[in-house]
Amino acid sequence: MSGRFAHGLVIGKFYPPHAGHHFLIRAAADACERVTVVAMAASHESIPLAARVSWLREYWADEPQVAVAGVVDDLPVDYESAEVWDGHVALMREGVAAAAPAGPAVDAVFASEPYGTELARRFGATPVLLDPGRGTFPVSGTAVRADPAAHWAELEPPVRGWFARRVVVVGAESTGTTTLAAELAAALRERGGAYGLTRWVPEYGRELTAAKLAVAKGRAEGRQPEPTVFDLEWTDADFELVGRRQNEAEERAARLGGPVLVCDTDTLATTVWQERYRGFSTAPVRELANRLPDRTLYLLTSHEGVPFADDGLRDGEHLRPWMTDRFRELLATTGTPWLELHGDRPTRLRAALAALDALLPTAWRLAAPFG
Repeated sequence: MSGRFAHGLVIGKFYPPHAGHHFLIRAAADACERVTVVAMAASHESIPLAARVSWLREYWADEPQVAVAGVVDDLPVDYESAEVWDGHVALMREGVAAAAPAGPAVDAVFASEPYGTELARRFGATPVLLDPGRGTFPVSGTAVRADPAAHWAELEPPVRGWFARRVVVVGAESTGTTTLAAELAAALRERGGAYGLTRWVPEYGRELTAAKLAVAKGRAEGRQPEPTVFDLEWTDADFELVGRRQNEAEERAARLGGPVLVCDTDTLATTVWQERYRGFSTAPVRELANRLPDRTLYLLTSHEGVPFADDGLRDGEHLRPWMTDRFRELLATTGTPWLELHGDRPTRLRAALAALDALLPTAWRLAAPFG
């Protein structure tokens, strides 16, 4: 028998999507004129259905014959119940109709589970069972949920970005935030495996300060005295830009890095910096902070006992106590674990690693699926 199928169907929870799922979809895409992928998620599950659909669509964006739809399926799993089977299949048909409203009937069902045979029968289609023993791709959604770090290589960048546990270092000027972020990321990389990919996200506000100062000096060329950081003017638009750039950099790094992402500040901290320069924070900056992914841990670097180092981009030595207090107040309202760090660099790093290690065992606890 030869020839391609007209319409292949792939059904799954994709909780989360992994290499085994993509193998199944790829097999269908290579054997069918068109493929419909239906992601089915229960309401109580930890990864939103919209996220799973988005991740699948992103991966298959260059293959127009592959369409992805999502349906909420809160029915129990009971392979012995004809009534339950009927309910699941009705939802699957809704997903197929949403993804391919004018397409040909499904004539092949691709699956890696034994239920694929019965599912194909109910669609009047040919069952194609691939890798039921997980020999080609030894991974499953259950295994990924239990230990994402152990299966990091089987996850695509957007899925990694969702799973990456984010540790954010905040603090006043010249309190060692950047030093700690870099050293914490380096210490995690030394652990190897997926942690060898650990990245840290630099502070965009510092980059913008350097750019603004360069522009000011360029405009004042030949005039004395030369502008300094004290001559810079900061607007609300500047802080909106900082927040947007910071969020973008964080998301890029999360997709490319390991199971933990270290951030040297974030947009929540940007609201404090806006207060420091403008006397208030604005709604657009606060909204950027409200859209941040969950944080696993905040680390506050205390100014106490840390000499102020003027590197030409700093202007707030006298405000360091106020900023430390403001960070304490703000972090206490987040609901995220946080730790204030004191002492020398090795002491702070040890404390940061200990706090993170205490949180990681439960950092990826996801709700169990139905079935």
